[in-house]
Amino acid sequence: MSSSFITLILLTIWINMAQLQQGGPDEKEKTTALKDLLSRIDLDELMKKDEPPLEFPDTLEGFEYAFNEKGQLRHIKTGEPFVFNYREDLHRWNQKRYEALGEIITKYVYELLEKECHLKKVTLPVDATESEPKSFIFMSEDALTNPDKLMVLIHGSGVVRAGQWARRLIINEDLDSGTQIPYIKRAIEVIKMEGYGVIVLNPNENYIEVEKTKAQVQLSSDSSDEPAEKRERKDKIQKETKKRRDFYEKYRNPQKEKETVQLYIRDNGSPEEHAIYVWDHFIAESAAENIFFVAHSYGGLAFVELMIQREADVKNKVTAVALTDSVHNVWHQEAGKTIREWMRENCCNWVSSSEPLDTSVESMLPDCPRVSAGTERHELTSWKSLPSIFKFFSEASEAKNSSVKLAPTRRSNRIKYEEL
Repeated sequence: MSSSFITLILLTIWINMAQLQQGGPDEKEKTTALKDLLSRIDLDELMKKDEPPLEFPDTLEGFEYAFNEKGQLRHIKTGEPFVFNYREDLHRWNQKRYEALGEIITKYVYELLEKECHLKKVTLPVDATESEPKSFIFMSEDALTNPDKLMVLIHGSGVVRAGQWARRLIINEDLDSGTQIPYIKRAIEVIKMEGYGVIVLNPNENYIEVEKTKAQVQLSSDSSDEPAEKRERKDKIQKETKKRRDFYEKYRNPQKEKETVQLYIRDNGSPEEHAIYVWDHFIAESAAENIFFVAHSYGGLAFVELMIQREADVKNKVTAVALTDSVHNVWHQEAGKTIREWMRENCCNWVSSSEPLDTSVESMLPDCPRVSAGTERHELTSWKSLPSIFKFFSEASEAKNSSVKLAPTRRSNRIKYEEL
């Protein structure tokens, strides 16, 4: 919609207002409605009148994209990478299209976890009824029975789900850098003598969204305890508001999105709750002598909260923790002295830095050693530090077996990413 057309609409409204002000009570009421319309008009909303429908394909094929043999997302016909600005000057529509593709990517990664990594999907809560909201995690067949090693993967906050580090990397770069699949495949690779059991957490799957019905809307706004007079006055105001809204809505006519309500998943309503729940019902029950965590960004905060809530158990069962650009804060989270001391001995944080991989990086917090992940990009830290993390775990396991404490920042034999 052109700016000149919008100006014409506004000019017409002003003229109508001037004419109505000279009339009687009915005209004054219309003038009031027009003033209200003018005060509420949002140019962005007006622009939505020309916006295409927010209806998108539900498959990669429908988007005309596919992953090639290198794990890169490419257009089926042109071979070009994903284009965000599919329609010029329609940022909101482009963003909705990107989000729709992202949901397909999430399901695609879930399929890879089951088909390529041979993980099984486990429903949460473990005693969920058929009707209540549910989440899930992924586990290898030997996750609870492997007597030697178990690796637990926790991603960060945002739109990512189980098996992902960063949706942006999956769409714009490749599956290796954006998903946890390289960690999982290497962990379960018996040929390389890794032999880990694996549990993949899903800390952002905290609720389900359902369409808010009229009954729910009425229920949420019901105030039966209010005095009758107050309730009548509120009903009158609501009717007047609806009358005005109906009057100007035909001019604005934006695309309406469905109103939804969030139904939280029992005992898994936040990343921190989720981590504790999975610990209590799965990780703590595993037979592994050595348990290892890889936690990215907010996942590091979730791990620290787990340790605060289950300190003795974590110390007893966890051998080492690899954090990647973790956003935890031992002061804000009120982690005690004994936790900070344990983290200094058993954790290492690979942070975004311009320094070469594994170079020591100074920290202002007295928690755990920090080393460079070999990249300045936050979302790439998990991928770039993968070889160093597996080496760190191997050394931690050997140190535990020989009762020798490991100091990650003093390792003399640094390995480079290219050696993988």
